[in-house]
Amino acid sequence: MPPPIAPKPNQRRPLFVLEKIDEILHWERTTERERDTRFVELGRYLCEVRAGQFWRIDNLTSFDEFLDRRFPESRRKAYYRMAIHEQLPRQTHRELKQVGWTKAAELAKVARRDGEKFDCATWLHKAQELPEEEFKREVERHLTGQDTEPWEILYFKVYKSQLQVIERALETALLMLDSQQSRGYCLEMICADFLAGASLAETDSKIFSDSVRRLLQFLPGPIRQELIQSLKESA
Repeated sequence: MPPPIAPKPNQRRPLFVLEKIDEILHWERTTERERDTRFVELGRYLCEVRAGQFWRIDNLTSFDEFLDRRFPESRRKAYYRMAIHEQLPRQTHRELKQVGWTKAAELAKVARRDGEKFDCATWLHKAQELPEEEFKREVERHLTGQDTEPWEILYFKVYKSQLQVIERALETALLMLDSQQSRGYCLEMICADFLAGASLAETDSKIFSDSVRRLLQFLPGPIRQELIQSLKESA
């Protein structure tokens, strides 16, 4: 069966949309304020590029290749902006500019999960009133039904030659722990193991004791109790 024929859109509209995307991205790179006010507009144009296959104007082979060109640091940001445009009601888009794109992305998660039951007014009010981290926790509680502790995303560079060692360490920790645990938890256990093996004289005693306490969780119950009793007797 022959592949579907690509649509042949009016050339003016694709060129206009692509120019608007480049204009907004330029503003994002140069003006902090614009980054938090034009994300809805950017998401709308990106959805239009995907739907109309406007990326063919640049002689590209796919929408993902188009995103790689415009968002070399992270395609995920582009998809977040598209989700905001697609998932949240149009009448809220003007107000979304007041809460910022990070909170708007969290709102899109709730809207996607709740579907027709999404209480837009209530959630928009929470986004306007709550600090960013508190609002993220509120969304997490709603999506998972569980209370979560405050969290952060860590950014740091590793070389490709280091990736194999890092991935193997995380996979090994995942096998030792519950397979449902996050990679962040696995990384914490690896760090705890390192700190427990470090010299007590060269590290903070509280960090050291916290690491040992964490590592005790690896042990089966009877062995853990036996070790705790032995430590009490030694103390």
